[in-house]
Amino acid sequence: MNALKKLYDKSKIGFAVLWIIFYCVLMSVGDALSARIGVDKSVTLAIGVVLSAILLLFLKKNSLLSDYGLCKPGTSARSMLYYIPVFAMLTANLWYGVTLNVGAPEAVLYILTMLCVGFLEEIIFRGLLFEAMKKDSVKTAILVSSVTFGIGHIINLINGSGADLISNLLQVVYATAAGFMFVMMYYKSKSLWVCMAAHGAFNALGLFTDETNVTKEGQILSALFLTAITGFYALYLALSMKGKTGKQGSPRNG
Repeated sequence: MNALKKLYDKSKIGFAVLWIIFYCVLMSVGDALSARIGVDKSVTLAIGVVLSAILLLFLKKNSLLSDYGLCKPGTSARSMLYYIPVFAMLTANLWYGVTLNVGAPEAVLYILTMLCVGFLEEIIFRGLLFEAMKKDSVKTAILVSSVTFGIGHIINLINGSGADLISNLLQVVYATAAGFMFVMMYYKSKSLWVCMAAHGAFNALGLFTDETNVTKEGQILSALFLTAITGFYALYLALSMKGKTGKQGSPRNG
């Protein structure tokens, strides 16, 4: 913890980048080891839990929980359109029918892993990275947080996910739009709880997609829908805050 604190104090951007690297590498290694063992997500979940615990303990020990969104939303649900676009996004994985693609034990491992993924990715990309860059330029911080989150999904091409090139590129596109939505949700509400819950739930619901009914055209339509609804929601949140923040991203007095 002391080494982490020294790095954090020296460079918050460096600290965020280190966590991005650790997360991407270790979770990919976990997937590979899980496949070798023959129980999907078994090692990945263990790694996710350890990383989540380390990061949570670090933030708590240094009184940084509220600084990185682990607190109640600072805005009303009404001002966030009651998160209706988020709920609409969650339906996408169920459009083609519902089925359980694995056995019950594997399903539990997968769902718990996706909850860890939601927690870690939101803290790393929307919390650590965004906050580290926000003091210099909010717009740049929003752009980098969104784009790096989207590009990070290219790793699915090499981690044995089974996704083909087109499917993976579509995922990068709508993940970038989702990253834009999540960072604007965080920026406006000052809380990551809804982002974490929605992120984890969306990933977990992918387990129940009836893939036998999914066509290439369907994938494209789903990607367009996700990109549109998350992108437009993000733009709405951005416009609703126009003129309320200065360069530092802090509320103006008066």
